[in-house]
Amino acid sequence: MRRASAAAAAVLLILTTTCGPAADAYLMDTTVPQGGGCPASDRWNLSPASPLNRRWSTSLPLAPPTLLTEAAQGTSAQLSEIEQAVSDAFGVWSGVTGTTFNSTSHPGLIAPLSRVSSASSCSNDQESNLDGLNTICFNQSSIGFASGVLAFTRVVTANTPGASVGSSGPAAFAGQILDADTLFRNDGQATFATPAALATPQGQGAYDLESLLAHEIGHWFGFDHSAVWRALMFPFAPPPGQFLGDRPSSQRPDGPLSDDDRTGIRFLYPDPSDTADVGAIRGRVLPANSFALANLPAPSPGESVTGIFGAQVVAVDADTGAVIAGTIGGWSCDASNPPSKFDGSFDIERLPVGHNYRIYAEPLVGLAGPGDFSVAFGDLCGSGSASACNTPQAGTSFNPRVRPAVP
Repeated sequence: MRRASAAAAAVLLILTTTCGPAADAYLMDTTVPQGGGCPASDRWNLSPASPLNRRWSTSLPLAPPTLLTEAAQGTSAQLSEIEQAVSDAFGVWSGVTGTTFNSTSHPGLIAPLSRVSSASSCSNDQESNLDGLNTICFNQSSIGFASGVLAFTRVVTANTPGASVGSSGPAAFAGQILDADTLFRNDGQATFATPAALATPQGQGAYDLESLLAHEIGHWFGFDHSAVWRALMFPFAPPPGQFLGDRPSSQRPDGPLSDDDRTGIRFLYPDPSDTADVGAIRGRVLPANSFALANLPAPSPGESVTGIFGAQVVAVDADTGAVIAGTIGGWSCDASNPPSKFDGSFDIERLPVGHNYRIYAEPLVGLAGPGDFSVAFGDLCGSGSASACNTPQAGTSFNPRVRPAVP
């Protein structure tokens, strides 16, 4: 989803560093299996034999026109201009190296973009109408358009192997994405412009369509939001007339992304042959005074909250100052002993090796707050599953200091 734009307790950040295979990292959307277990990262199960189907609806709002193009309204040139923006937005993610979604090293995982004409081509607000087709719609209303919401993506996942919706086919695992649809606001409260139209005088009051598309497609792939300001997955859009990062090009198709976005997609869809991005930093964010957590409700019978939940932990390149990756941590889960344990754990994976990193933790008290991540937080406990729990409130009243790991 894209939107328009006390006393503190000390905490300890305890770090361990490793280089190894990916585990749990970043703030991805997750699904707890129906029969109980640990949260599984939502992701596609794709192969050249079963590529990601994708389409967009050519039904456009005309009164008032909320999608501005350089080409004249109602012409084939207008549709081609919009389609190019959609294609480039997908190319932003498939241009990242070190991932199986890379269109050069792993071709054939994303099907050609197709068109449909119905205004109601996206699965509507009734769960019974899910079609298993993945569509972008510009002229469809929904109850999802709360105040300030410019666009949102509805992602449906399997909570058990064999589940399916519409034409999706049976899932191979819990957390497999079965359907993704993106809807853009069409009630005249916001205007969107293709890159060509954004450069014109009329486009200066419009939101950049390409930036919004690339953000929403990040949700298609399994991302929740990021609290890193520069990240494409930050929950707030660039102001009207502006766009994020660099425009995609043949030399840099992933130009709009931040390093945090790139690291995240490498975690969700890692390339087994990638040896450059296999670093990991793991640790826990703990209260200096354990009594600070004593009054928090127990997440499940016999359990207690033993670490700071909901702190943002960021890995910064110590030599360049660039933010390479961030995660919102606070939990872990042992597959042999679910549900999730709220012990302050974090795990940042797929970091470039050969770099020096500084790590810091901070509370979610800026523009992006705990409410922007409430769905992802709730998914950690799997309401209705055999291993349900209660997610604690995100900790926002603390000042951090670092205690390095003992060799």
